[in-house]
Amino acid sequence: MSAATVVDAIPPSPSFLLIDSGNSRIKWALADSQGKLGEIGTLQHDAYAGLGETGSLATLPELPWARRSPALAPHSIWISNVAGAQAAQRIEALLKTCWPGTPLQSIVTQLSQCGVSNRYQTPAQLGSDRWAGLIAAHAAYPGEHLLIATCGTATTLESLHADGVFSGGLIAPGWTLMMQALGQHTAQLPMLTAEQARDLLKHQAASPKPNTGTQDESGKFEFQGFALETEASISRGCLLAQAGVIERAWQTWSDFLQAPVRLVLSGGAADAIAPALRIPHTRHDHLVLAGLGLIAAEHVAHPLHRGQDSGTAAKPCTLPDACGHAEHP
Repeated sequence: MSAATVVDAIPPSPSFLLIDSGNSRIKWALADSQGKLGEIGTLQHDAYAGLGETGSLATLPELPWARRSPALAPHSIWISNVAGAQAAQRIEALLKTCWPGTPLQSIVTQLSQCGVSNRYQTPAQLGSDRWAGLIAAHAAYPGEHLLIATCGTATTLESLHADGVFSGGLIAPGWTLMMQALGQHTAQLPMLTAEQARDLLKHQAASPKPNTGTQDESGKFEFQGFALETEASISRGCLLAQAGVIERAWQTWSDFLQAPVRLVLSGGAADAIAPALRIPHTRHDHLVLAGLGLIAAEHVAHPLHRGQDSGTAAKPCTLPDACGHAEHP
């Protein structure tokens, strides 16, 4: 249900708790005053579904930060939520149960922030997760043209100039969503989950058949041909569709700039999609959290320079739906 990793050791009392509430799951991290990530973990949305009514953490023993004493509470909590108002209400209930009175800030997309400028026609329409990812990628790879591919419930692509100007993006159904659509809207095709599809890929990698591919030394499967059964055809067909839109976007952006472009790959389906790509790419698994950390650090360090937008750089979570700003599919 939950997993945690340690990126770097941080002080016992972190400056920030960062929450990335996506459509499929929640990722969280503790960070220091510079926004540097420490302990990182995940939580499924349904794991805390009853918390708003019970007000108890008894069913959440897997959250190390939820077990901290009030003396070790973070100075503030920063949230990117694209999962809707109900998820926002549940997250707020969880956090208020852990640390009553700790400031909660929900980020909103800006015209400019942390060195990134937004050219969306309606800036606030850009999902807060995509905005945080842009900020993190620009900081991680300064001076480089970037294409950021985030492979989650939806696959999103963001084009970012080396000078930090975001020039637009693309949104497509994610790998799992593509497979679900086939199962739901056809009479004879089966419904595949991501777990089933991954199992098919692993089985194919372990026992490659003629004209279907080869397994490299690392155990990853290299796609070369066609599947020989319906379930595998769906899994691999949708996977190659993901690779195709990413590669086409990267080539279009590279041709337009006439300059090298780094492809940055992130998201829950990145492990499955990466072996299907035929272009160089860099993995960054915590873009949204890293961006949240940078936004929080700038907010504290420069309270009079917190981004430019039609609103504020961050909104306190005071209402049940206060965190549900983004329109990300």
